[in-house]
Amino acid sequence: MRYQFYTADVFTDRVFGGNPLAVLTDARGLSTEAMQQITREFNLSETVFVLPPEHPAHTRRLRIFTPGAELPFAGHPTVGTAYVLAQIGALDLSQNPTQIIFEEGVGPVPVSIQIKAGRPVSAQLTAARLPQAGPPPSSAADLATMLGLESSDIRQDQYAPAAFSSGGTPFTIIPLTSRSALARAKLHLDRWEALLANSWAPEVYPICFDPELPGSDLRVRMFAPAIGIAEDPATGAAATALGGYLAARAAQSDDPLRWVVEQGFEMGRPSILNVEADLANGALAAVRVGGQSVMVSEGWISLAAPNA
Repeated sequence: MRYQFYTADVFTDRVFGGNPLAVLTDARGLSTEAMQQITREFNLSETVFVLPPEHPAHTRRLRIFTPGAELPFAGHPTVGTAYVLAQIGALDLSQNPTQIIFEEGVGPVPVSIQIKAGRPVSAQLTAARLPQAGPPPSSAADLATMLGLESSDIRQDQYAPAAFSSGGTPFTIIPLTSRSALARAKLHLDRWEALLANSWAPEVYPICFDPELPGSDLRVRMFAPAIGIAEDPATGAAATALGGYLAARAAQSDDPLRWVVEQGFEMGRPSILNVEADLANGALAAVRVGGQSVMVSEGWISLAAPNA
């Protein structure tokens, strides 16, 4: 059996930026084991396997894998797969924006695709489940030691560390005092194993309000050894959790709250993620994450048998 794939760079407007993604656009016949093996072969942060939807009103069903595990939801695969399917002509783009719904482990995920001159330019997901706060994380001193930093590098004001879920994956959000501290952060695996590996939110998401580019609001990094990702250049699920974290600390607004987030710069893969949150009566009502993507490659994977 042969399976066609495409790769795209997600949350960027140029090749070799953003977060690489592999998409198998028709994965029928592949077993879970084969999907995990193919994901390890690509060795990217995530690989997506596209299947027919189980509900006729939905567009496609997605199965999303990291080299270490299958995920119920992930942002850059959702945004990137929408872009890929639109770019290869697999979606009807007669309406702008084009509205689709992906079935994922977390539930139906709406995606809006912006069209220009008949081609996709960006995509934005709406979280299927609202981010939720989790148990308080470890002390600032312990988190600093885990990242090879000083306690003074960790913020302890209204932006103190907190655990938030994306609706699928929980993250320990660690606000730092500066971009310099963020650049110096290095995850020490032995300390992570003792501190967070078995916690509610094992994925590590240091952030700072000291971005590099005009128009940006934050700079972030993301480490996820629990799912086989040493560092991720652009993480839509973490940005979804971040929207919940920031909205919980924002003043009530009738207009959407918006943040522009930089990620991947320390890895040489600069990424820009646009995060939005809606508040209603003082409570979080919606979180959206989006950005641009670019196509990179296409090809075929040959397997000896459908379930090899």
